Amino acid sequence: MSTAIEFNNISKLYRLGLVSTGTFAHDLKRWWTINVRGKEDPYLKIGEANDRATKGESDYVWALKDINFKVEQGDVVGIIGKNGAGKSTLLKILSKVTAPTTGVIKAKGRIGSLLEVGTGFHGEMTGRENIYLNGAILGMSKPEITKKLDEIIDFSGCERYIDTPVKRYSSGMMVRLGFAVAAHLDPEILVVDEVLAVGDAEFQKKAIGKMQDVSRGEGRTVLFVSHNMNSIRALCYHGILLEKGSITAAGEVADVVETYLKDYRDTTHRVQTVITSSMRDHNRSLKVKFLSIEHEKGNDLYASDENIILDIIVEAEKAVEQCRINCTIRTPDGLSLCNNSSSSFFNISFGEKKRLRYTLKNPGLTIGNYNLSFSVGIGNMESGETNFDVVTNAVTLEIDKPRKDANNYYLKWDTHSWGYILMQNTLEELPL
Repeated sequence: MSTAIEFNNISKLYRLGLVSTGTFAHDLKRWWTINVRGKEDPYLKIGEANDRATKGESDYVWALKDINFKVEQGDVVGIIGKNGAGKSTLLKILSKVTAPTTGVIKAKGRIGSLLEVGTGFHGEMTGRENIYLNGAILGMSKPEITKKLDEIIDFSGCERYIDTPVKRYSSGMMVRLGFAVAAHLDPEILVVDEVLAVGDAEFQKKAIGKMQDVSRGEGRTVLFVSHNMNSIRALCYHGILLEKGSITAAGEVADVVETYLKDYRDTTHRVQTVITSSMRDHNRSLKVKFLSIEHEKGNDLYASDENIILDIIVEAEKAVEQCRINCTIRTPDGLSLCNNSSSSFFNISFGEKKRLRYTLKNPGLTIGNYNLSFSVGIGNMESGETNFDVVTNAVTLEIDKPRKDANNYYLKWDTHSWGYILMQNTLEELPL
């Protein structure tokens, strides 16, 4: 299989806060050294790694430093990393939005880019006119674009507004039309930055399906930047991890994603969610109410078979005996997966605060994102229950690593109104 893209020693240097070198004397020195003496730019030697979290000593930073890798034709490569790692800069250099400070990129074929909302669009022109404009930029003739026009409009879902100037489009509509143009005008290389996050769930699913068709069915090359690891895993064959402008991992996408997430999984600082009025169901007595919920590990990333440990602080406006806490786990679209009562009860006195450790043992959730809601009250499903406080979406977490053991540990409810599974859990009191 032939090489579609080759990055050779690509680096990009920026001066912070100023255009050019900042002074006429420095500009003159740079020009003299490069153009008259034929030597390397003297300011390339004083740049620092691009660490946005530190102050640094130099006014020059390397957004990218010595990037070398190849992408084979038909491959789908996911480029991941923290904000500021250099992902977007790399794609802008490939798309010729900006030039590298050093190095060269060799690419075979036309490049279709979707780097940010409205890339390549003229706000005063209609959606239809912008389709022709983008096609012309990609080197296509008018008859070629016309042949694809209906397909592009249908995919974008913007048919009603196609003859309206795009300056009146919402950000989601801009992304829909931009992606439809980039994907359908037959570029040999499709470059997509994190813009798909602006689209709704339906369009994201459609866009990922189209990228799969483009790569697997048509043999085209895709470079995809995203912070959504599920999308990266589903779409990409290989991955590249950037950190502070340098490649720290490259290879099979599953291995690269695991390397990226390991840094977060090893982090154990605590994060507290303070319960606000907007989270509460206001049709409750608040005899006992939630004050805060803390993560035992503050990065929100869990393996499928890793215990989820939450420290919950409650306060009583009236004394209550035999109180219990329920946890409901839902998918982002609102599907209830489970509703678990605590395996033990607690008593609370008037005006008292209690810290309770709630543990969901070995939950076995599949890879994805989940929202946790909580209720505190008395009673149960059989005898009838009363909830004093209900908080919705108090905790958001992501399962990013599959479980080691595929055995089924879970009981099933007789009715799905409570969710599909009953997880093991414990509740214990801790000192405040």
